[in-house]
Amino acid sequence: MSGRILVVEDEQAAADYVAKGLREHGYTVETAEDGRDGLYLAASASFDAVVLDRTLPGMDGLSMLKAMRAGGVETPVLILSALGHIDERVKGLRAGGDDYLAKPFGFSELLARLEALMRRRAPGRNEQTRLACGDLEMDLLTRRVCRAGKPIVLLPREFKILEFLLRNADRVVTRTMMLEHVWDYRFDPHSSLIDTHMSRLRRKIDDGFEPPLLHTIRGAGYRLSAQA
Repeated sequence: MSGRILVVEDEQAAADYVAKGLREHGYTVETAEDGRDGLYLAASASFDAVVLDRTLPGMDGLSMLKAMRAGGVETPVLILSALGHIDERVKGLRAGGDDYLAKPFGFSELLARLEALMRRRAPGRNEQTRLACGDLEMDLLTRRVCRAGKPIVLLPREFKILEFLLRNADRVVTRTMMLEHVWDYRFDPHSSLIDTHMSRLRRKIDDGFEPPLLHTIRGAGYRLSAQA
């Protein structure tokens, strides 16, 4: 399977363990170390599932979960917790969790539970099929991209880059973020790899159109925005 998963876990070793395993199985993974950052990511980006630790700094896992649901975020959530008593599991499920896995756990069980959650996910539930920035539009179902109604032909890697930029429109995307989420491996962020791809993508989506959408933020990365 493939998809985007958010892991909210404050124990670095546990977060690295889960993230590494998911990436090895083809998933794109984003991590957060506290509930407030986790809530921001869950509400501002599209994920296929969330792995959520129960005890977190800033905002505990159940408070984050309740805030997600109150804000209309229906992404499936698998709660991780050292509190495995039945009463605690009931609290987690009633707060809006879709499944509950007690620590310590085996990665194979976590993976199987996540896959089950994503299979059960109702069609169209919290799924974006169209992304846009200004007059630039992407249809994720047909994999078509157009600007001002004019079709734009992208190579597979260019499509993935643009999808990531559109999902993070109006925010600065660093080279490291790009490598981790588009290439999904660690590479020298100062190499010419990203700049080469971004240059080609800029020619395709900006040449002949106004205003320019793809902006280079010196010393930081890139930003896709209709605002200068």
